[in-house]
Amino acid sequence: MHAIRKDSVSLIAVAEHEEGQRLDNYLIKILKGVPKSHIHRIIRAGEVRLNKKRCKPDNRIQAGDTVRIPPIRTAEKQRPSESQAAPAREFDIVYEDDALLVINKPSGVAVHGGSGVSFGVIEQIRRARPEARYLELVHRLDKDTSGLLMIAKKRSALVKLHEAIRNDHPKKIYLALCVGRLPNDRFHVKLPLFKYTGAQGEKMVRVSEDGQSAHTIFRVLNRFSDCLLHQVGLSDLTFVEATLKTGRTHQIRVHLQSQDCPIAGDERYGDYQANKRLQKLGLKRMFLHASELHLAHPLTGEKLILKAPLPQELAQFVLMLENQEKAV
Repeated sequence: MHAIRKDSVSLIAVAEHEEGQRLDNYLIKILKGVPKSHIHRIIRAGEVRLNKKRCKPDNRIQAGDTVRIPPIRTAEKQRPSESQAAPAREFDIVYEDDALLVINKPSGVAVHGGSGVSFGVIEQIRRARPEARYLELVHRLDKDTSGLLMIAKKRSALVKLHEAIRNDHPKKIYLALCVGRLPNDRFHVKLPLFKYTGAQGEKMVRVSEDGQSAHTIFRVLNRFSDCLLHQVGLSDLTFVEATLKTGRTHQIRVHLQSQDCPIAGDERYGDYQANKRLQKLGLKRMFLHASELHLAHPLTGEKLILKAPLPQELAQFVLMLENQEKAV
């Protein structure tokens, strides 16, 4: 951690794992609680110096650079109580080396703290690995989605992976169970998605011409329509594989909703009555799982194909449906 003085100038040396960032983004991280507008103001006023020279917000910092920071008040650090502090936790590791960590995230765990959640996966891993100099999320998974989550252990790896993601790589494959019947065994959904804030302040997404382009390829793996479903008032369920061609927020969830086949157990975009009926059959969570990642290693270029099997509760639910189909 960098010690920032309130009553005199601070001289901060840029560490190797911090290089490559824009100066303003670097300052936002170390000057907790200081508005971005104020940071830009002190840079433009010449109060911030990079290697004793005037600088701009978009200058890239390098290892060994010296950043001069004027006296500034940062947000007072609140000591979290034991109940608030993120408990140390390691997750099932699918792949790990010096640059990259890929875990199998369980459902019900947020990837990071915020929006009413005091901590998430990244805070817990950092607590479990106090010696780690750099651990940053590469991408996000929804709290109720399980599966493969990438964490960079070097900034150089994070930069490369973000560049790959901007070019719609790596290949991400999900498994989902939908409420309804999809007519085709394989099809593309290319519908733009628009982000907005819901009535309760929650992040929401809808199909809209004003949204960002989004493309998902769906492949039906199995269809279920048996007396067990009819007993609880359901007609059809469809088990699908979804391959992302773009990576928009809630993309698979909203694209399936647009096909009148929402994800089973999805409380935000799903069918409320169907979800209640599925609970009677034992489905207690959203049925969406990030099952495969195909990517080039960010530093070596080695091709990686990483897989996470369906969690036991989802695998057992599918097995029950398959057995019922056979029994009919």
